[in-house]
Amino acid sequence: MNLNKLNCVSIVLAGKEDASLIAEMSQRTFYDTFAKDNTEEDMNIFLNRQFTKEALKAEVENGDGIFLLAYCDKVPCGYVRMRYSKPDRSSTDNAIEIARIYNERDAIGKGVGSALMQKCIDIAKEQGKEMIWLGVWEKNERAIAFYQKWGFEKFAEHPFLLGNDLQTDWLMKRML
Repeated sequence: MNLNKLNCVSIVLAGKEDASLIAEMSQRTFYDTFAKDNTEEDMNIFLNRQFTKEALKAEVENGDGIFLLAYCDKVPCGYVRMRYSKPDRSSTDNAIEIARIYNERDAIGKGVGSALMQKCIDIAKEQGKEMIWLGVWEKNERAIAFYQKWGFEKFAEHPFLLGNDLQTDWLMKRML
């Protein structure tokens, strides 16, 4: 995929027919994002046990949340999974989570993440949510900076098991 000449980003609501595409994109973008900072063993354990294509397809097919696909010049270049949940230490029950937001490697820095984030915020506001929140690995500085740019702030931490490696995710929120 060559996105050097990116002309436009379009965001569409994904349906069951997009389950395979989202599952493949989920595994690929997760690997591309985290493989350089984790062991091959931990990545394989996570992808083959907790993040299988079958489980990812089931999320979409079962209607477990809202899935959005980003297209750059008609080529899939990113996706989001939102779900109706609130963190344990939340001050509101009226929240929605950005459970995943990922871009294809070639789409990073091309405005895809911003288009997806804006759509998430729009959906949350349309649904009358008071808060939008997410978890991000404490060592993912690029993502943390992106979320801070969008007005998210850290409010808690929680453990995340990647393979055999117990890591720490920051919980970040933006009040709407």
